[in-house]
Amino acid sequence: MNFTYGKILKSIVATLVVTMLFSCEGNLKGVQQMDIPEDAPQSVGTGINLKYIDSGKVVATLKSETMRDFSNKGFPYREFPDGLTVEFFDEDQKKNTVTANYGIVYNETGLIDLQGDVVVVTSDSTQLMADQLYWDQARNWVFTDHPNTIRFRNGAVNEGQGFDSNQEFSNFRSRSNVGVQILEEDKQ
Repeated sequence: MNFTYGKILKSIVATLVVTMLFSCEGNLKGVQQMDIPEDAPQSVGTGINLKYIDSGKVVATLKSETMRDFSNKGFPYREFPDGLTVEFFDEDQKKNTVTANYGIVYNETGLIDLQGDVVVVTSDSTQLMADQLYWDQARNWVFTDHPNTIRFRNGAVNEGQGFDSNQEFSNFRSRSNVGVQILEEDKQ
C-alpha cells in the first residue's frame, strides 16, 4: 500500500467535513428544541403604534408600551401589561377613546379584558370609568360586574355595580345603581 501524506490529509479533511455535516443537523434539532420556558411569549413588541384602516380610512389606533404575543399557546392571546390607549373612529371620524392600565385580547373568542383605571370617553364627552371592563367583539357587547361610574355630557351621573350594553351604549342595562339624572321639561 502506498500512503502519502496528501492522501492521509485528504482522508482527515473528508472525515471532518462529514462530521461537521452530521453535527450541523444535530445542532439544528437542538436549536429547534431550545429550552424556552413554557410560559414565555412567542414575541414581544415595544413602542406599539398600530393603525387599523378600512376602505382607506383609519378606523382605530392602538398605542402601548409593550405587547406580548402568546399565540403559541393552546388558548392564544395577546397581553398589554403596561397599559394601552385605543381610539375608535366612526363613519363621521368622531373619536371614542379607551384607556386601561392592563389589557388582554383572546384570539379565539374575540373577548377583550381591560383592567385598572379603565376609562372610555365617547365622541359626545360621555365618560365611563371602571376597575375592569370586557368587550365582546363578536357580539359588539360591553359589560362588567365591577363598580363603575358614568358621567354624561348633560351632567348626569350614574354609579353602579355592573352593567351590560351594546358598544354604542344605546341599549344599556345597569345593576344596583345610584345616580343623578337630569330631565328636561317638554315645553309644548
